[in-house]
Amino acid sequence: MSAMNSSARDVDVDLGRLFASLARDWKRILLVAVVVSGLAFVLASLATPAYRAETQLFIEMRESVFTRPQTDAAGANPLLDQEGVSSQVEIITSTNLLKQVAKKFDLASLPEFNRAGGGSFLGQLLVLAGLKSDVDQLPAEERVLETFRSKLNVYRVENTRVIAIAFSSEDPELAAEVPTAIAEAYLQFSRDAKQQSNTAATEWLEPEIQALTAKVKEAEGRVAAYRSQSDLLVGQNNSVLATQQLSELSTELSRTRANRAAAEANAESVRLALRNGSLDAFPDVVSSNLIQRLRERQVQLRADIADLSTTLLDNHPRIRALRSQLADLDSQVSGEAQKILQSLANAAESARLREAQLVAELNRLKAESSRVGEKEVELRALEREAAAQRELLESYLARYREAASRRDGDYLPADARIISPATVPVEPYFPKIVPIVGAAFAGSLLLMGIATLLRELFSGRAMRPAEGAQVMPVEQIRMPDPSPADTPGAGGEGLSGPVPLHGEVSPHEAAEMLIAGGASRALFVSPEGDEAAAAAVMVARDVADAGLRVLLVDLTAMGAASAPMLDDDSLPGITDLLTGEAKFVDAIHSDQYSDCHVIPVGRADQRKAMQAVDRLPAIMDTLTAAYDVVIVECGPASAESIRRLVSEGTEVLVSVIEPAESVLAARDDLAAKGYEGLTLVTPADYANPPEPDRSAA
Repeated sequence: MSAMNSSARDVDVDLGRLFASLARDWKRILLVAVVVSGLAFVLASLATPAYRAETQLFIEMRESVFTRPQTDAAGANPLLDQEGVSSQVEIITSTNLLKQVAKKFDLASLPEFNRAGGGSFLGQLLVLAGLKSDVDQLPAEERVLETFRSKLNVYRVENTRVIAIAFSSEDPELAAEVPTAIAEAYLQFSRDAKQQSNTAATEWLEPEIQALTAKVKEAEGRVAAYRSQSDLLVGQNNSVLATQQLSELSTELSRTRANRAAAEANAESVRLALRNGSLDAFPDVVSSNLIQRLRERQVQLRADIADLSTTLLDNHPRIRALRSQLADLDSQVSGEAQKILQSLANAAESARLREAQLVAELNRLKAESSRVGEKEVELRALEREAAAQRELLESYLARYREAASRRDGDYLPADARIISPATVPVEPYFPKIVPIVGAAFAGSLLLMGIATLLRELFSGRAMRPAEGAQVMPVEQIRMPDPSPADTPGAGGEGLSGPVPLHGEVSPHEAAEMLIAGGASRALFVSPEGDEAAAAAVMVARDVADAGLRVLLVDLTAMGAASAPMLDDDSLPGITDLLTGEAKFVDAIHSDQYSDCHVIPVGRADQRKAMQAVDRLPAIMDTLTAAYDVVIVECGPASAESIRRLVSEGTEVLVSVIEPAESVLAARDDLAAKGYEGLTLVTPADYANPPEPDRSAA
């Protein structure tokens, strides 16, 4: 058994040597940069100068307070939003407007805009490849418009309602005149659009107004006819006469009831006063002139009786005559009071009769008002229809007058104005020689530097061995030499040639050596073919029985090592990992008869897998990190073919069934390539293997 000095990774990039190539080839890099810059300078100097000018338009409502239509409500014409301003940009670049400007300046006669035939070599190649249209096949007007659009740039200034119109030309005066002409054409286009809108509006409103006038007359006639037929006469406050009479009669009834109640109360009061003899307390009695005179006569008679009583006796005829007159006056006062009472009673009765008449009339008017109310519902519907037709007619008339006045007065301001007309440019915007030459110099330096680095990298001069590639040999565990009875070929029938360091061992002994030596990876070479791969399977199962995590990787051509361990020969395996068609969890399977894991050959195309064999060391490193021991059955492999699998902690073993020349040749080849001290593993005595020492493991 032996450990080899090899590399888990082939090489690393030496950054110092890589970038040192730039310093080594700086003259060539600088020369190429200078040449490219010179060519750029020559081409820029020979290029035809182009001039650019710009005109700016401000989008706003041009109507003033004095000319704004009266029918427009507040905010009826809001300012344009972003979409509206962008729409105006599209109008400015419309074909009709550009044709108008091109015709004004006769651009078709200028070679700059009407170049036919020839063209650049690159342009001809694009035409032949079908990536560009052939301008020679286009009409002259289309060629002019295509060139015109390529030199025109119309855009909205961000976060504003300003539209910029930029135009470039070989003629500086033309570069200044064209954008201003485009702006003026746009303003005229806006005015014409408004003029067309007003004309269309007046033409549409005229017949509509005539039709509405007839409809209004008809609706108002229906209202008047229905009012007269339904006897819905209108009184004061624009109310129906029956309703007005009902209201007035209700008021009169309330007043009559109040008068009747007052008369009855006065009559009852006078009646009570007559019984009690206290008539002087009532205004109706006091206010009577006759009663007042009688009361005055009574006072006079009482005074006379009092004066005569001082000198005459009570039975004196004179006194008796005065007392008789006084009694007659009292009867006259009572009679007059009875007349007042009768008058009050008559007034109360008259009020009751008036109240009854008013109640009867009120009931009649209620029935009449109910009938009128039902008629008023239909009347109001007719009035609403007539009012709606009238309002629509009045609005149409107002709009027609406004549209007609603007059409006849020719006042149609465009909703935009020029705020910055273009000026004749003094310096060309193209070519800028200094920036072009500077960009060419910097770009050529960068490209040459990248090319130099790539050349150095691909040549291999910038590579160096990876750090940690040289590994320390694993300490060898010398096992006792087998006895002649235990050694195949004993008594002169064994292998001829150099005797191996450890001799021949059984798979069980080989497993113990791997466990004791702390090997992380074991490579089995089977010169005798697939039958010898059984030794690797036996060793893997023994290591698994010892309690270690072990994985067997089958690299044989026909899957000889993994076939006895799995029940399916179509599972994904190492070839699927190499081609990227499977993940580790899909390629690793469990042995049917032990705790060992196995990666079979797989089902991917082996030729395709061999093209990705450079991935094998990385895959082995990953597996070695995940398992305690990784056993690889390589089949009849050569020393060169297994070199990429060797890393630190790797042991190389040779499987032997019977002594043969192929085994000797394989052993000598491995020893010649540095794999000294090989261990030969034979399954001859593995029928009754001893139990492994679990505690030692």
